[in-house]
Amino acid sequence: MTPLRERSRLTAEVWIVLGLSLGQSAVYAIVSLAAALSRGPLRDATASLNANRSEREWLDLTLQLLSIGFALVPVALAIYLLASDGSSLRRLGLHRDRPTRDVLAGVALALVIGIPGLGAYFLGRTLGINADVVPAPEHVYWWTILVLLLSAVENALVEEVIAVGYLLARLRDLRWGPWAAVAASAVLRGTYHLYQGFGQALGNAAMGAIFAWWFQRTGRLWPVLVAHTLLEVVAFVGYLYVGDRL
Repeated sequence: MTPLRERSRLTAEVWIVLGLSLGQSAVYAIVSLAAALSRGPLRDATASLNANRSEREWLDLTLQLLSIGFALVPVALAIYLLASDGSSLRRLGLHRDRPTRDVLAGVALALVIGIPGLGAYFLGRTLGINADVVPAPEHVYWWTILVLLLSAVENALVEEVIAVGYLLARLRDLRWGPWAAVAASAVLRGTYHLYQGFGQALGNAAMGAIFAWWFQRTGRLWPVLVAHTLLEVVAFVGYLYVGDRL
C-alpha cells in the first residue's frame, strides 16, 4: 500500500473509532450544552452522570450493566486495530512489568489532578459556568456501589485507551508532532465534557493534556488508567455520602 493510501486508511480508521465512541459523545455534549443554554443560565442546569435507567430495580440493573458492557466495545475495537500493526498492548503502554510503580504513579497523578479539579469545579459553579454535576443515581439499591465501581473502570478504559493510547498512537503513525497530538487529545476530552459546562470542559481538557503528556513521556498507560479510575470512584461513591452536604 502506498504511503498516501495508508495515511488515508488510518485517517478514516480514526474517524470511525471516534464516531463510535468519544467523538459521538462530543457531538451529544455540544447539543446538550446548547439545550441547557437555551433554557437559562448554566448554574441552573444539571448534568447527571449515572442516572437511573428504570424505576424497576431489576431493569435498572440490567440496563446499567448492558450500557457498561457495550461502551467497552469501541475499546476492544481500538485494541484490535492496533494489534494489526504488532503488539497493541505494548503500543498502548499496557505491559505489566512494573505494577507497583504504575499504581503509585497513578495515585500521585490522581492527587495532582483531583484536588485542584475539585476546587475548579466549585469555582466554576460560583462563576456560573458549570452545571450542577450529579455523579450518583437518585435511587440507590444494594448493588449501586458495585455498578458505580464498574462505571468508574469503564469510563477510565474508554477515555484513556481511546483518547490517549489509541489516538496518540495513530496520530504518531500519521506523522503528527507530539505537542499537536497532546493538544488534539486534550481538545477531544474537553469537548465531550461540554455537557457539564464550560468550566468542566476546560478542566477536563487540562487533565487530558496532563494524561496525554504523561503517556508521550513514559509510554505507559497504566498510571493514567489508575488515576482516572480513582478520580471516578471518589466522585461517584463519595457523592453518595457527602453529596447532599456539598
